[in-house]
Amino acid sequence: MTGAKGPGDIHPVARLPEEWHAVLSGLGERPYRSGQIFRAIHGRGVLDPDEMTELSLELRNQLKTAGFVPPAVVTEVHRSADGTRKLLLTLAGGARVECVVIPMTKSDADTEDADAGAATDDEDDEELEPDEPKQRVTLCISTQFGCAMGCVFCASGQAGLVRGLSAAEIVSQILIARKYLDKHEYLRNLVFMGMGEPLHHYEETARAIRLITHPDGLNMGPRRITISTVGLPPGIRRLGEDFGGKVGLAISLHAPDDTTRGKIIPINRRYPMRELLDALRRYPLPRRRRITIEYTMIEGVNDAPEQARALVRTLAGLRVKVNLIPMNSISASSLGASSNSRVEAFQSVLAGGGLSAFVRKRRGGDVAAACGQLAFSGELVRSKRAP
Repeated sequence: MTGAKGPGDIHPVARLPEEWHAVLSGLGERPYRSGQIFRAIHGRGVLDPDEMTELSLELRNQLKTAGFVPPAVVTEVHRSADGTRKLLLTLAGGARVECVVIPMTKSDADTEDADAGAATDDEDDEELEPDEPKQRVTLCISTQFGCAMGCVFCASGQAGLVRGLSAAEIVSQILIARKYLDKHEYLRNLVFMGMGEPLHHYEETARAIRLITHPDGLNMGPRRITISTVGLPPGIRRLGEDFGGKVGLAISLHAPDDTTRGKIIPINRRYPMRELLDALRRYPLPRRRRITIEYTMIEGVNDAPEQARALVRTLAGLRVKVNLIPMNSISASSLGASSNSRVEAFQSVLAGGGLSAFVRKRRGGDVAAACGQLAFSGELVRSKRAP
């Protein structure tokens, strides 16, 4: 049995300021150096000690010999006609993951403002907007190389899990992606909706959130962060306890009942909807915040009007909004998207039942960056480990 990691065992990009202080104390460095290094990494996105010119040459060399290497490097960039950018990153051991830069449209911004404009009473959760008007950008990041959940509409899930990402590898996607923003853009929102299940290895996800929200680093307000999960009740409970419900929660529901959901999302057999819905009711949402229900529309599987009516009953009493997502095609499945008329009819039933329902606009489909499409065909192998 191995013990907990000491500060020196944690990757430099994943160290919090107090952990840097412990490491630097052992090198005889002054306490203020810990803040300098943390701000260089997380505030300025510096991942090379040679570029930390505020440090002495001796300390920079010590950092390099102590294993300070970038957790990820960009190997390919694909730009969609709609401005979406998919970055392919290579990690240690040859693992490769993807993150996606998504410029927000006016309808995206209007939906966000309606839901979160005055969504919290905590002053320290408010962020200043840029002085000059800029286009908001959402960044979608990955938490695993592959995924163990096996969802039938998702390329990562069909490929299987190879390994989870460390907090350093998760955060480095943000630090790197910021360098690929256009001059008129700024990072507004962060969604854990890329490859993998964020709550499947909770500790690394939680450490990443603490790093991202630290005031001396990226300083991103928790309400600008959304964790998307297939519905792991233990992880949902821990997320609510550790972050007070301030971190946004999105649930990949995709069906109104256990029978249908079990065919789409295998983990539903382990955590049925009754247990999932109980965890959602207990999630400590701040005032005027809602949980996002993600519902992939699959032709002939979950798109019938009676299923829409069942979904209204299933979600009764929960503070939610529903994102309807016509399925994006993947090579691992013969399933297809519901027709526009089916999607509109489904949305109409939800609205008539008192639910806020939106149809997610397809983004980045021409570079395989749309929802459910992130994976490397032929590179991922199915893990034999049970989720």
